Amino acid sequence: MPVKLEFCGGVGTVTGSRYLLDTGQTRLFVDCGLCQEWHCKARNWRPFEVAPALLKAVLLTHAHVDHCGLLPKLVKDGFSGDIYCTEATAQIAAIALLDSAKIQEEDAAFKKKRHEREGRKGPYPEIPLYTVEDAEATIPLFKPVRYGERVPLDGGIEAIFHDAGHILGASSIELRLKANGTPRTILFSGDIGRRNRPIIEDPSQIDAADYVIVESTYGDRLHEDPTLIPDKLAEVINSAYRAGGNIVVPAFAIERAQEILYTLNELLIQGRIPRLMVFLDSPMAARVTEVFKEHPELYDQETRGRIREGHSPFEFPGLITVQSIEDSKAINNIKGTCMIIAGSGMASGGRIKHHLVANISRPESTILFVGYQSPGTLGRQIVDGAKEVRILGQMRPVRARVVHLGGFSAHADRDELTDWLTRLKRAPRHVFVTHGEEEVSKTFAEYVRAKTGWSVSVPRYMDEVVLD
Repeated sequence: MPVKLEFCGGVGTVTGSRYLLDTGQTRLFVDCGLCQEWHCKARNWRPFEVAPALLKAVLLTHAHVDHCGLLPKLVKDGFSGDIYCTEATAQIAAIALLDSAKIQEEDAAFKKKRHEREGRKGPYPEIPLYTVEDAEATIPLFKPVRYGERVPLDGGIEAIFHDAGHILGASSIELRLKANGTPRTILFSGDIGRRNRPIIEDPSQIDAADYVIVESTYGDRLHEDPTLIPDKLAEVINSAYRAGGNIVVPAFAIERAQEILYTLNELLIQGRIPRLMVFLDSPMAARVTEVFKEHPELYDQETRGRIREGHSPFEFPGLITVQSIEDSKAINNIKGTCMIIAGSGMASGGRIKHHLVANISRPESTILFVGYQSPGTLGRQIVDGAKEVRILGQMRPVRARVVHLGGFSAHADRDELTDWLTRLKRAPRHVFVTHGEEEVSKTFAEYVRAKTGWSVSVPRYMDEVVLD
């Protein structure tokens, strides 16, 4: 039987990552992510490419919901196998999936009520994609593994997880298999991080692979110099402080919120910003931060050194963790300047919307984006310069200052992705470029092909290839 690889998600988009590997002896998914862009959300509701009960395992690169967010649906539909990932990924994914399930339930109830009031039906079912109960049933299936550990799977496959340097516990996954007497190695990049970023280690070097599936989120551009981030963040804070406005930060609860806290702490230690109230208005981010504290073995040398000096990277005077919705709403009654860090990172849901309503039309306030904004999201509309945006059912004029600090990105840019690829000690037989907007993936594939002379292609949604 030939080895087949099917691209079930994460192609032509930067969300919904999912790959089906079929060796003839076993079938497994690598990642099982939620599609978050408007143009691909319908994919979340489609039946899986194989009956979930027939899948032997899922290999999870990391805990962002665009890589793990469909797991509860997979379990609801019959999957009962093992979900392999690092321990930190298992812990963070448990938090993320419970949060996602709660949002699924709340959104379904809210839309049903609104559609009934408006006398219409929406484009998606008015039931949750999955429930909190489905998420709770998923968590016991996680099977933690260590970086570098050889993990035996059904069908003679061996999996090795390597540090991807993206978020805490994130992995690139190397699969070694021998089908029809032919040994081959398949490498799934997951999301590749950046070198010399705070808190976590740099991406690991991987020696060889016959086939590589590589992400391309930022494959057509270069990031700002990360060493300039503290300067730019200090300028944003000091400018808003002088103007008497707030700094509202839509932030991903996983990694990005922790990096912001780390950088704020550094600026405060150096006396470069005023002491002001900083609200971490995300119970999920607070829980993820606790997971960070449990895994100092995953920190880089600089962060471990800071801890030895007595400086916690996640605690400083003025930091207030907000739990209740009532306390969250009360933030908007505070006079003077404060910073509000809340989810979601693309402003597509969660508490951030209420803070945007209170600040987006105030010229003295600043809306600070620190991560990728997918097409069709509220965050993308604001970053792209919309003069008016719809928030919580009403159009709001955008009068606040809008800043996008790309240097905070946890994704490698074009040159960093190329560096990760070319650290392979021999040319792979083929490279598949995925997990990027269509034109970005094509641009990156052409760049890699010209740079290396390798065989490179951009698969389409639901393409199936035979790995000779």
